[in-house]
Amino acid sequence: MTVPVRPEDAFDVPAVHAWVRSTVDVPDGEPEVRQFPGGASNLTYLLRYPGRELVLRRPPVGRKAVSAHDMRREYRVQRQLKPVYPYVPDVIGLCEDHGILGSDFYLMGRVPGTILRGDLPPDMTLAPAEARALATTLVDRLVDLHRVDPAAAGLGDLGKGAGYVGRQVRGWTERYAAARTPNVPDFVPVTDWLARRRPDDVATVVVHNDWRFDNVVLDADLAVVAVLDWEMATLGDPLMDLGGALAYWIQADDDAFFQRARRQPTHLPGMPTRAELVAHYAERTGSPLPDWSFYEVFGLFRLAVIMQQIYYRYHHGQTHNPAFEDFWTFVAYLEWRCREVIG
Repeated sequence: MTVPVRPEDAFDVPAVHAWVRSTVDVPDGEPEVRQFPGGASNLTYLLRYPGRELVLRRPPVGRKAVSAHDMRREYRVQRQLKPVYPYVPDVIGLCEDHGILGSDFYLMGRVPGTILRGDLPPDMTLAPAEARALATTLVDRLVDLHRVDPAAAGLGDLGKGAGYVGRQVRGWTERYAAARTPNVPDFVPVTDWLARRRPDDVATVVVHNDWRFDNVVLDADLAVVAVLDWEMATLGDPLMDLGGALAYWIQADDDAFFQRARRQPTHLPGMPTRAELVAHYAERTGSPLPDWSFYEVFGLFRLAVIMQQIYYRYHHGQTHNPAFEDFWTFVAYLEWRCREVIG
């Protein structure tokens, strides 16, 4: 689950260790530091001390969206949610001294378990019934999050309230324009359609905004024991959260190009389709769903913007991670896919 730290993502280990020792009880010697490879936005590291493992989260270097990579906010969301949503990891401390890493960062406890990425671990198999149950459990935990009372969690000020759908369409349209490079489409037909078709908010709830298998930790019984990566959590429309999650859900009958982008085992026999997961969410919440095409197109467009923002950093030499080299081709594919849904 971890790899050696990439040279461009290395940091001053003695300085971090000194801060860690001032915050939590750890042995005197510096920790072994490893990097979690899954993140393409904020960077996550394992600090391994004798008898204790901690996780450090920090922003990337290079160009960043103004509202992105806010470590203080991400730390606060988890601290406040923990008493009312038990799937949040324990956060330990927030460092706002930029003299250590050049930015805010925070520390949390490591949650043991399995994180599913592109394919199942070599020692793991899933019967079709188990795959279906796992997928519906993932949606059930999202429903649980959407049922949290923001005020009870002390997060009533986390977002701007009503008008979330409209703000999201405008905001992501602006982010794409700011991060566009010459080799990707302008997305104007898609963003114009979204602006014309946007519905009213169905509710205002805590939304995670990056809900997928590689952001949850599973125990041996395939139960969700932790939800990770709260960077984009806010108060917003629950159907926008679901639409964003399902943009990553690449099912077995999707085309070969989409399959190349798969980062979670959603293609396995027994895994529900996107339409089946939407129906399951509606059944669990007891709420009728409006026209789903808007949320599907928005989710795909939002994913394109996220990938383009990452590619922008690669294109301008702010990161040299070869995994990002071909992101522009997938951005173009997502524009085509949005237009296919629009019809």
